[in-house]
Formats: sequence, structure tokens, C-alpha cells
Amino acid sequence: MFQDVKTSKIDRNSELEGKVAIITGSARNIGRRIAIELANAGAAVAINAVSARDLCEEVAHEIEKGGGRAIPILADITKESDVEKIVAETVSAFGGIDILVNNAAIRTKKYFTELTFEDWEELREVALDGSFRMSMATVPYIIKRGGGSVVGIHGMSSYSAGPMGAHKSAVKCGMAGMVRGMARDLGEHNITCNIAVVGRFDTERVGSSGEIEPAHADLGIPLQRRGTPEDMAELVRFLVGPFSRYISGQTIQLNGAALMPH
Repeated sequence: MFQDVKTSKIDRNSELEGKVAIITGSARNIGRRIAIELANAGAAVAINAVSARDLCEEVAHEIEKGGGRAIPILADITKESDVEKIVAETVSAFGGIDILVNNAAIRTKKYFTELTFEDWEELREVALDGSFRMSMATVPYIIKRGGGSVVGIHGMSSYSAGPMGAHKSAVKCGMAGMVRGMARDLGEHNITCNIAVVGRFDTERVGSSGEIEPAHADLGIPLQRRGTPEDMAELVRFLVGPFSRYISGQTIQLNGAALMPH
């Protein structure tokens, strides 16, 4: 169980020592940086991607080179057998699970009149169904460890309702509702559940997103810069750590004041 920060002194450089984290979609960009940041805080981490073996191994090697512990796991979170594989290999390597970061996603952008049901299903199966499968598979292990955290990663365009994103907004709102429900049900087990929302960030764009700017790209950013993967990694480190144990069921926007929902 996480220590009570009111009665214990915790080293902020190793506040996750002894914890085990799974970060889906962590071969590159924000997921990669989150994995490294949690490892820097002392956690053992499972690096996951569907097929980018070289990148997963690269992240794991970087963590191990810095004195941390990590394993790469190639698996598709839309498949129940692959989810079981992620959990089994993590528990076998590190003895349990304390933290789940549902970061895996796909980027598809189409106007509503061009969407097909296959587009809808493809996105839903990863972002919503995949997060559900991962949460269902890991929560029993988190309970056994006396508590922990689940964090879902969203994009700001899901909330700003920009063009070419009706399916994404629907799926991400569904995920947010699931996380709030989890926070209600799992609070008694000392499990916090939150959503962290990515604003306009500098990240490598690959796959189906092409060169299309985010739907929120035309919004001004009062802090006068784009976010970085490090910004999100630091927020996630805080949300899964011992200094935020009373924050649960919340959606936290990280966007430099570009969007301020009521």
C-alpha cells in the first residue's frame, strides 16, 4: 500500500520504488516518456506496443541503462489473449501490478459524413474496449497489492469537438465515464482513477494521422508553447504517486490554458 504522506517522509526521487506499472502504447512519444519517468521514480515498467519490437526494446534498454527495470511486451490490447499475455508476463517478471496507464490509441480523422462503422469500431476497440480489457485484467492485481492507480490518456480535440473527430469524441467521453465509474467503485480498495488530457503537443506523427494538424491547432496557447511528452509524463508520475492519493475521478487538462472546460 502507498505510504501515508502525512506521517512518512518520502524521497521524491524514488517515490515509486517497489511499484510495478504497465503503460500501453509506450514505444514512442508520450507513452515512451511516461514509462521512462515512472522508471526514474523507481517503478518497474512493462513497455507495450502492437508490433514495434525494436522501439519497445530500445525503451527498455534505456531504462535498464539508467538502473531501472523494464520488459518489452508485444501485444494487441483489442485481443483478450494478448491482454492476458501482458498481465501474465508483467506479474511473472515483477511480482504484481500497481499502476495501469491506458495510453494506447490510433489516430483517424474523418468528417462525420465520411465515417464508416468500421472506422467507429476500429477506434472504439483500441481506445475504449482495449482500456476496459486492460483495466478488468489488472485491477484484481492492484487490489491484491493494497491499492494503486489507473490513468487514461486523452487528447484535447476530444473535448474541443473539432472537425473530423466525432467518433473520437464519443469514444473518449465513454472512456472518461468508465474511469469516473471506476473511481467510485474502486475507491474502497485505495485505487485512484483519473484522466489526463493532452493539449497541443510536439510529438512524432506516424500511422493514420499523416500530416494533419490536430483539430485544436488553431487555438491560442497562453503559455506560448506547445506541450512536450515530458510535461505529460510528470503529470502522470504525480497522479500515480503517493502525493496525489486524494485525487480520483478527475479529468485534468494539460494544455497551457488553451482550453478551459467548465
